[in-house]
Amino acid sequence: MSAPHANPARGRVGVLLPRDLPAREVLSYARRAEELGFDQLWVVEDLGWRGGIAQAASVLASTENITVGIGILPAGARNVCFTAMELATLAQLYPGRLIAGIGHGMPDWMRQVGSWPASPLTLIKEYTTALRQLLRGNPGPENGRYVRCEGVVLTEIPGAEAIPPVVLGVRGPRSQQAAGEVADGLLLAEPAAPAYITASLNHLGPEATIKAPEIVAYDAAAVDDDEEAALARVRAGLEAIGEPGWAAHIAPLPFAAELRAHRAACRSAREFARTMPAAWVRDLSIAGTPDQARAAITARHAAGATSVVLSPAGPDALTHLDSLARVLTP
Repeated sequence: MSAPHANPARGRVGVLLPRDLPAREVLSYARRAEELGFDQLWVVEDLGWRGGIAQAASVLASTENITVGIGILPAGARNVCFTAMELATLAQLYPGRLIAGIGHGMPDWMRQVGSWPASPLTLIKEYTTALRQLLRGNPGPENGRYVRCEGVVLTEIPGAEAIPPVVLGVRGPRSQQAAGEVADGLLLAEPAAPAYITASLNHLGPEATIKAPEIVAYDAAAVDDDEEAALARVRAGLEAIGEPGWAAHIAPLPFAAELRAHRAACRSAREFARTMPAAWVRDLSIAGTPDQARAAITARHAAGATSVVLSPAGPDALTHLDSLARVLTP
């Protein structure tokens, strides 16, 4: 087995397991990602789709070395003690191969299930603090406003080298600052252009407790010998970024004002993405020829990402996986 969370000389490159991948293809997709040489495979937990912990456990059991990230588990959805038990079990069984992403969850989804707190920031800080302590075998901290696990101790914990990093999948400056205070790093949802990565790192603040944080950056991705074909395929993955919920991703970009104006002039998100200038598409995705895609990944590593995670664009993700893997070798 490779060293836990090893950082290859070229920088870590991962791939996302699409949430809508047919169940019969999930494990073959994971095994193929490992065969192709990806460092990480990330699973998602979106309301109504598949559970993050169940997916992670299945993928870990079906592969040998690839690191599996969960991005993300909403803090309001699970009692922190039972989340810690699940993660500790996976880390014991598959040491050095797990990264745990925690987030607020999408507000509309969390309200729908009755789990959106009055203070999401307070909840995620309490939750992350408790989770990391429990995973280390320490007693749960003093009861807080939302999280109550004072004195709870896990009997079964991973060894010190196998404790999974806990990264926060959050967007706003205050939440990212909280990640610097209580977590092991950040998970940046797509689009994660270099300017957004740099801005997010700055939000961690000078008081960040982790001096070498994990910075995981997702991006929609398409690789093809025909650049135009790749750009066309990736546009659908950019339809949502003009909406208010993605403002934090757009604000650091030099063309932020023009992008907002373009969205306001379009009748739909689909029209917005379809008519977006190609230069913007290149900045907001990992798309183009293999050389162009490698350059985009390198730019994200240079901006501070420790892992760049490719989200396959277009249908038939299993087929496109092989195309994406062309970025792994010159």
